[in-house]
Amino acid sequence: MNKEMILEKQKQAVEILKEKDIEMWMIFVRESGNINDPMMDMLVGTNCTWQSAFIITKAGQTIAIVGSLEIANMKLVGTFQRIEGYLKHVKDKLLEVLDEFKPNKIAINFSRNSTLADGLTHGMYLELMEHLDKTPYKERLISSEEIVAALRGRKSDKEIQIMKEAITETLKIFDQVTEYLKPGISEKEVAQFVHKIVEEKGFGLAWDKDYCPSVFTGPDTAGAHAGPTDKKIEPGHVINMDFGIKYKGYCSDIQRTWYVLKPGEVKAPDVVQRGFDVIKDSITQSAAAIKPGKQGCEIDDIARGYIVNSGYEEYPHALGHQLGRVAHDGGALLSPRWERYGNLPYLPLEENQVFTIEPRLTIDGYGIATIEEEVVITKDGCEFITPRQEQLYLVKS
Repeated sequence: MNKEMILEKQKQAVEILKEKDIEMWMIFVRESGNINDPMMDMLVGTNCTWQSAFIITKAGQTIAIVGSLEIANMKLVGTFQRIEGYLKHVKDKLLEVLDEFKPNKIAINFSRNSTLADGLTHGMYLELMEHLDKTPYKERLISSEEIVAALRGRKSDKEIQIMKEAITETLKIFDQVTEYLKPGISEKEVAQFVHKIVEEKGFGLAWDKDYCPSVFTGPDTAGAHAGPTDKKIEPGHVINMDFGIKYKGYCSDIQRTWYVLKPGEVKAPDVVQRGFDVIKDSITQSAAAIKPGKQGCEIDDIARGYIVNSGYEEYPHALGHQLGRVAHDGGALLSPRWERYGNLPYLPLEENQVFTIEPRLTIDGYGIATIEEEVVITKDGCEFITPRQEQLYLVKS
């Protein structure tokens, strides 16, 4: 993340601290190149070796407390206003800064619900408790979960523009895949074709290469997060692909569905077309209900209920997740009220969050139909930032 974007997100963090009446947010790390706190890239822009504290205050100050040999690097990076170095022990300098500001609440990166706010390791938590022993600050620590969710979720105009560019580049690759698909090639060959394009264009992948893209052809495919196999495309198969790139530090995440025509067919069978239409309509209905203040589970209810009432089994995952610096970003989810999602289904949706909407259903004997679109939440609704897949893509035999 470049310096300009980091400073923009720091400024946004200050406003969030004011909104939530939290005096201080501290990222406490060591050897961050080995064990990365997810917020380092967004707010710091470099790594550290020794125990370090990166602090943002409600009043707008940014202070980096780092080992003495890293002072010069922090000055070169230029993302923190004030840099405090130490030689032997971080404790004295840390307490000096805390005593200067006397915060009543200190947000640190631990969370039971969000991995993005859970960067503080248990060992570093124990170290911090030891540093703060016999001080009032030990009892003033709170989770940064709400801050992280807001900061990563509320996209700036600049962030949204980059994400739109990522979508454009991703859909160009989908177009090339449409031209490439034919009976006889395997899921793995499709993935290799995509990887070659990504490498030639100099993009990153939005998630692990082993299953980015995920490619599924025909009935009895692997699960949604499985990698491509040697299974070959055949006439009569429904094919879907889940794929995203990392572009200028931001991710796309899109799914599209094809049908492979059998000899003599000029369109998909009615049962296949109906499955595709149910997915498309469930996206339309759920998107129409999205607006700030709604809970994600309320939106999931709409798509899930429509699919089940149309005679299909419910999909085994959330309807959608936030996107940003990583493929699964932010806090709130468009998800069912399942224990595995913790409190995330109940968090209110906010303006400028970017979500996927990605229901799926099984078309017996043909494969999985799924579409994944991206939307940005507006003041009173949402807008699609992916040009939607309105028609089932057809592959000739």
